[in-house]
Amino acid sequence: MSDMHTIPLAALERAIRLVVAGFGSAPDEIESVAANLIDANLTGHDSHGIGMLPRYTEAYLEGGLAPNAHARIVLDAGALLRLDGSAGFGQVIGKEAMALGIARARRHGSAIVALGNSHHLGRIGAWAEQVAAAGLVSLHFVNVMAPPIVAPYGGIRPGFGTNPFTAGVPLAGRAPLILDFATSMIAYGKSRVAYNKGQAVPEGCIIDNEGRPTTDPRWIVTEPSGAILAFGAHKGYGLAVLCELLGGALAAGMVGHREDGSKKRILNGMLSVIVDPAALGGSAAFEREAQAFVDSLLGAPPRPGFDQVQIAGDPEREQRARRSARGLPVDATTWQQILDAAASLGVDRRSVQCAAGLA
Repeated sequence: MSDMHTIPLAALERAIRLVVAGFGSAPDEIESVAANLIDANLTGHDSHGIGMLPRYTEAYLEGGLAPNAHARIVLDAGALLRLDGSAGFGQVIGKEAMALGIARARRHGSAIVALGNSHHLGRIGAWAEQVAAAGLVSLHFVNVMAPPIVAPYGGIRPGFGTNPFTAGVPLAGRAPLILDFATSMIAYGKSRVAYNKGQAVPEGCIIDNEGRPTTDPRWIVTEPSGAILAFGAHKGYGLAVLCELLGGALAAGMVGHREDGSKKRILNGMLSVIVDPAALGGSAAFEREAQAFVDSLLGAPPRPGFDQVQIAGDPEREQRARRSARGLPVDATTWQQILDAAASLGVDRRSVQCAAGLA
């Protein structure tokens, strides 16, 4: 079992900015990347947080991640945009892509943004939150250009990535619904986190290289590799395939199954559909009906074992509040990997340690 550090938010922000500066990023990019990664940890999704920095470092050193790149418009058809992420930091590319989509949806009532060739977009929920903050509804279908790690339903060999699906719906008088999940039983990063902590993953999530059920995350993190299972049997598998076809083949022109495992970069394709409720005859009716429905759900008495009924996005907001106040837990193995990554980027390890208050 790996030891745990608890790092205050402000200290972790200082430390991670130092590491990201090692990529040669401009100040705005340093802030965007560090803030996005830390926010993933704040929401409890450590799989998409600062623990990704060692992988990003490997990708950068082999030339698969381009700092200071921006989203480039390849096709502009008004309400339909095709963008190329130039292999730049997804924390920058995703934000820029959604800003363009928001502007077009406000102008035309809706917009479709087809994004390809972005480096890892991180927690896709962040982009749904950005759109919802603008008062717009969004759907996001994402594929993963990296070595496949999820088995098709009934199969042994991995055939695709964790292919997230995300939706965001603004709600009057309360925080938005943010539905954000991998179409696999667990995200790859959750296997990495469990492995680093010396913990098992839940039963029914992964198989070994012969298709046998296992709870040992080494079958996902090390060779020879097994596979993660799709959630919900054939239903989750079907949604994963849809994300590959829409986020990959349609939006990005690239699908992930051809990966040979030799590259460390993680590229994402994302098809985003953005809708302005006001363009559908006014937002008042939408807000009224949505609020009434959500209120009816949240007013239901909780059953044994539950404190209250919630909607998607509420648990992340609660976790963000807790960790902001108490500090963020980082296991010692992951922290050492981040220090090693910093050194590979020419950043002094002790400076990072001191900034985090761990020296």
